[in-house]
Amino acid sequence: MKMLIYPAVESERLEKIVEAARPMSVVNANGEEMALREIVDADAFFGKLTPPLLAAAGRLRWVQSPTASLEHYMFPALVDHPCRLTNMRGIYADVIADHVFGYIICFARNFPLYIRQQLRSHWEAAGGEAERSGFVLGPSSVSGMDRAHRHLPDSTLGIVGLGSIGSEIARRGLAFGMRVLAVDPQRQQAPDGVEALWRPDRLPDLLSASDFVVVAAPHTPETEKLFRRPLFQQMKPEAYFINIGRGMIVDLADLTEALQAGEIAGGGLDVFETEPLPPDHPLWTMDNVIITPHVAAATPRIAERHLGVLLDNVRRFAEGKAPRNLVDKAKWY
Repeated sequence: MKMLIYPAVESERLEKIVEAARPMSVVNANGEEMALREIVDADAFFGKLTPPLLAAAGRLRWVQSPTASLEHYMFPALVDHPCRLTNMRGIYADVIADHVFGYIICFARNFPLYIRQQLRSHWEAAGGEAERSGFVLGPSSVSGMDRAHRHLPDSTLGIVGLGSIGSEIARRGLAFGMRVLAVDPQRQQAPDGVEALWRPDRLPDLLSASDFVVVAAPHTPETEKLFRRPLFQQMKPEAYFINIGRGMIVDLADLTEALQAGEIAGGGLDVFETEPLPPDHPLWTMDNVIITPHVAAATPRIAERHLGVLLDNVRRFAEGKAPRNLVDKAKWY
């Protein structure tokens, strides 16, 4: 058996792949011409598979994508080909969930406002200082300042997509005492603590019930431009919208208009329909928007996790075992 890698990987990673693949041979192609020649009799492939490479393959049985997302990887001939496709899903889940709760806590505790005030040395509580309780008797009523700060156990978290990332987000929401709802097209049973797991046709119910809506779904033909103005209008005006899924799931113009119209309270956005987000885009100057530059998955642990999935699947293939992270190619996940 033979495995082809293209583009070529560095020597340190190659040594580990070769060791995991034994007795299968490994070819590390340093150019497209070499890759086209070597894929003819390759059984396995890791890297960027292109239509010309697949057309030249004579006995390809397994392809390992180097990424979790597949919208940029899929093409019709690959969908129709009998080879198995696996991806890197699962290695980012906890890190992205932490990023989501960075947004949630910032919004719940008014951090964007306080950061702006700090830059001009201004001391003032959200909701106003007039009703701040004294230290002698304590509070006798709920003040404007109190109301301006969210109590997470009184909040509902709605998750769109309950895969590995969505499940980690749910776990953190439960740890904060939040009520958790989710929609997912595949998953049949809700994890412990998740109040409801609905099919995608119940998305409007999730939106109308949630104080924080988090998109954790992949980009597929079904989810592309899923979030348009009518869906934002079904959210509570005091609810926040968070997208760490894929930018193409959300119509950027519609989201911008919903924010400008006050139809939702704000947004925590890591991915965008257009990346980088143009410097003159209105989102940059909105006080109720937190923009991060597609970094939700960033962590010092990512390279070792990525290699771990690859080596595990190489060993499984060499030993004739079922692969990890098998993809339904027609669905892109």
